[in-house]
Amino acid sequence: MADGVARKAFSLTYLPAFTPIAIACFVMLYAPIFILVAFSFNAGENLAQWKGFSWRWYEKAWQNELVQEASVRSLIIATCASAIATTAATMAALVTTRNRAFKGQTAVFALINQPLIVPEIVTAVALLIVFAAIKVWTGYTGLGYLVAAHSAFCIPFAYLPIRARLEGMDLTFEAAASDLYANRWQSFRYVTLPLLSPGMLAGAMLAFVVSLDDVVITEFVKSSGQETLSTYMLGQLRRVVTPEINAISTVFLAVSVAIVTLFYVLNRRK
Repeated sequence: MADGVARKAFSLTYLPAFTPIAIACFVMLYAPIFILVAFSFNAGENLAQWKGFSWRWYEKAWQNELVQEASVRSLIIATCASAIATTAATMAALVTTRNRAFKGQTAVFALINQPLIVPEIVTAVALLIVFAAIKVWTGYTGLGYLVAAHSAFCIPFAYLPIRARLEGMDLTFEAAASDLYANRWQSFRYVTLPLLSPGMLAGAMLAFVVSLDDVVITEFVKSSGQETLSTYMLGQLRRVVTPEINAISTVFLAVSVAIVTLFYVLNRRK
């Protein structure tokens, strides 16, 4: 209260330009996506001219053997990377939240989240150099390099929701298990793990989406004949652009949105 007049709390919504700026931002973000989805149903081959509604390009993408191979390869890599990253992230989260504070804990946290801080191109070049040397020494050129690269890159994406879940858990249940003579493994198996599972599942899905969408690291690390769906689409854009790319992108978008939505739903569970 000042001079008999109650002051209102400051809010950005009271600024005159807030609403039009917010609307403009949303339009710039989502209008291109809506256009892409709409033209994925275009009957014509021209990306800028509507020729009527058709499922033509979805059918063509479904029958494209290269798209099928790239999709299966992407799912294999993303599934393996998600499982490895989630396992490593769970162990890292337990170490950094279930122990007393120790020297260098901040440095450990920074190292775990390093892929989020360092530009992706730097990580890709570093992996390219290391894996090139390993390929020369071993002669192995399989998908293991892509799985390892994606796993390392996805760890912080799985780590953050798992750590958040651990920090929000009530320690009373674990203490009760100890009072009932449960050893550390039993306490983790029957108490901590069930309570932590929503966070682990959310982290796994987030890692899966990140791996599925990755282009930069995949482009640098992959060997010949190891196209993922993302790198296949990039290659097609360099040659010829047809609504088939729109159809693939729309399916990609739908899968990503579904997984991320499920991630938020699980992450909000008490």
